[in-house]
Amino acid sequence: MELIIHQPAEREAQRAQANREELAERIGRAIHENGTLQPLPGQGLYLSRRSSPLERVHSVVEPSVAVIAQGSKEVLVGESRYRYDSSRYLLTTLELPRVSQILEASPERPYLSLRLELPPTLVSAVMMEAGHASLRDHAEVRAIDVSPLHGDLLDAFVRLVRLLDSPTEAQVLLPLITREIVYRLLMGEQGARLRHLAMEGGYTPHIATAVRRLRQGFDQPLSIELLARELGMSVSSLQHQFKAVTAMSPLQFQKRLRLQEARRLMLSEDLDAASAAYRVGYQDASHFNREYKSLFGVPPMRDVQRLREATGASVG
Repeated sequence: MELIIHQPAEREAQRAQANREELAERIGRAIHENGTLQPLPGQGLYLSRRSSPLERVHSVVEPSVAVIAQGSKEVLVGESRYRYDSSRYLLTTLELPRVSQILEASPERPYLSLRLELPPTLVSAVMMEAGHASLRDHAEVRAIDVSPLHGDLLDAFVRLVRLLDSPTEAQVLLPLITREIVYRLLMGEQGARLRHLAMEGGYTPHIATAVRRLRQGFDQPLSIELLARELGMSVSSLQHQFKAVTAMSPLQFQKRLRLQEARRLMLSEDLDAASAAYRVGYQDASHFNREYKSLFGVPPMRDVQRLREATGASVG
């Protein structure tokens, strides 16, 4: 009897291992060089490859689900850390300033991953088809977390990357498999988190609006009182719910956006630190320098020089 009970579990484990190996093989075949590739433009699918661990990368990512086929990664949002590998997936349901770092990667076993964007309209449509059109749960749900990548969901991702060999089939089948992935996420342990992405009746739309306002006007002075009034919330409620969802206060959120944009301006537009600081809303250059060093570890221009040298070394 014990043997009969263990056989299905063993078969499931073997199936999962075979799927992970196929996922890594197909992603590795699709992206040969270090970097990020969008193999099917307009489909919201991104593949990444790295042959060595990286320093921390600051970014803002669209709502999406990320799966690692090989290697491991850590993501920091506010003071919260999320580590995942080929046995877990990362779900993000709001555009959050975050810091990510690849932990395991080598030329022999490169870091390989995929990220699939999750448009709220698509999530909402799948919810309605699955009979989850209403949600009365107003519990505070953090907008990012990791969960085990179980068999059926992993299998769907494998079938998704198989389509990379046939762009013609991908035009027809990729939207269907994407809907299946959304459905399985909704039915999984992060279903409540994903449902909040699309719902109109919960708190998330207020926070999503606040996030959008902050992203659009991050270079403008922030008035928490005015933002709360526009959203029909009290200041304390806005502060509490915003941090519950994003792991940051609105002010911390704005600061991250400002500093990340200043870094981009210095790198891509060759601005000096004072000019970049002014462009993103800082009136005091010394204040900007202190906050920049606090986030990135070194003063602005030294940081930019280091990044340029690292980029030059990797290109060479």
